[in-house]
Amino acid sequence: MPVPHVPGGAGWMRPLPGTSLTVSALCLGGGPLGSMPELFGEDVSPERGISTVLAALRSDVRFLDTSNGYSGGESERRIGAALTAHGGLPADVVVATKVDPEGSDYSGERVRRSVDESRRRLGLDHLPLVHLHDPERHEFDDLTAPDGAVEALVELRESGAVGAIGLAGGRVQEMARYLALGVFDVLLVHNRWTLVDRSADALVAEARARGMGVLNAAVLGGGVLAHQEGGPTTYGYRPAPPEVLDAVGRMRAVCAAHGTDLRTAALQVSLRDERFTSTIVGMSRPERVAQTLAAAATPLPQELFDELATLLPPSRTWLDAPFDA
Repeated sequence: MPVPHVPGGAGWMRPLPGTSLTVSALCLGGGPLGSMPELFGEDVSPERGISTVLAALRSDVRFLDTSNGYSGGESERRIGAALTAHGGLPADVVVATKVDPEGSDYSGERVRRSVDESRRRLGLDHLPLVHLHDPERHEFDDLTAPDGAVEALVELRESGAVGAIGLAGGRVQEMARYLALGVFDVLLVHNRWTLVDRSADALVAEARARGMGVLNAAVLGGGVLAHQEGGPTTYGYRPAPPEVLDAVGRMRAVCAAHGTDLRTAALQVSLRDERFTSTIVGMSRPERVAQTLAAAATPLPQELFDELATLLPPSRTWLDAPFDA
């Protein structure tokens, strides 16, 4: 029986529910591409960022994720430069981006400007998937008001200026309010469905019940799940509770006993979940593309994941407490 998360194999390319798009099971996350050392711990040169995208374009990765606000648009610029160097956007590659505020301005007019900026940076006439990015950082009533951010994004879709529209953010309690509007096609969650955090479980279930596609990002928790030894002691860009760090240590031991490492298991636990059409992994080095694809293809027994599931930290340690959808 084919394994659907093996690169290039049957099931690697999947229809994204709620849209007409087909995407790969693994998506290159563009957060680190533009250089955000305050979050990712290192500077990334333009040359390295562009080379990383080119490596993805030459691989089985057929889905790229970025945002207007990543490094002041630098992530989009580097993706656009890579597409130009590659000779244009391959027909089977989807580039998704996100609208972002300008300072405190998250008005409808700002959303329209954000889309225009992204088009220019990426060198694309049409954006097939555009997410409303991190709306939880702003007032719900403002973003959902007439001619607010949500209405503008819906109008852009209805006019054909963009394709599908998505909801991409963090705190699940706030995301649930936007999901309940019933206007979005896709949900993107980050840091909230991993080996050590299931904050997004109910939110994901609600999105799937609505027929939406779901994308899972930051499955390495910002780095703590990326290392078999050492690494950061933060999770989701904040200090990790002792219970989480203890669970990570125990999980490393379990992975070692099964002949693998924590990074590979953290990636595959998402790739193996049929609710997630694609798993978004931030990359900023060309070699990381091949390494991540190799990790996706590594044969691992279900017993490993069953054992890891027993080590899930208590919900009080998750980024967001569970909610009833």
